[in-house]
Amino acid sequence: MIAIVQHKSNVFNDLSGWSPKYTPESLLREAATRLQDRFLFGSDYPFITPRRWLKDFDAIDFFTPEVREKLLWRNAQKLLSHTAVGQMSFSS
Repeated sequence: MIAIVQHKSNVFNDLSGWSPKYTPESLLREAATRLQDRFLFGSDYPFITPRRWLKDFDAIDFFTPEVREKLLWRNAQKLLSHTAVGQMSFSS
């Protein structure tokens, strides 16, 4: 999947389906560095609640606050910029 995200500018990857503590570190490191603009938050609710996902995500120390913000909502806002979601504003 990483190769596809790198190659195709219209492809994004979400981090749902697994708790971050079980997601392969190589994928998380890509999301934290060179592909930080191409990953999206996902909790896989109801199997993994957003609260649990965020708790496990907070335990990972190599994500900067800026990258966390991108993964949690800025990237989705950019992806959905042509919709009402893209026009929403949030305070940090």
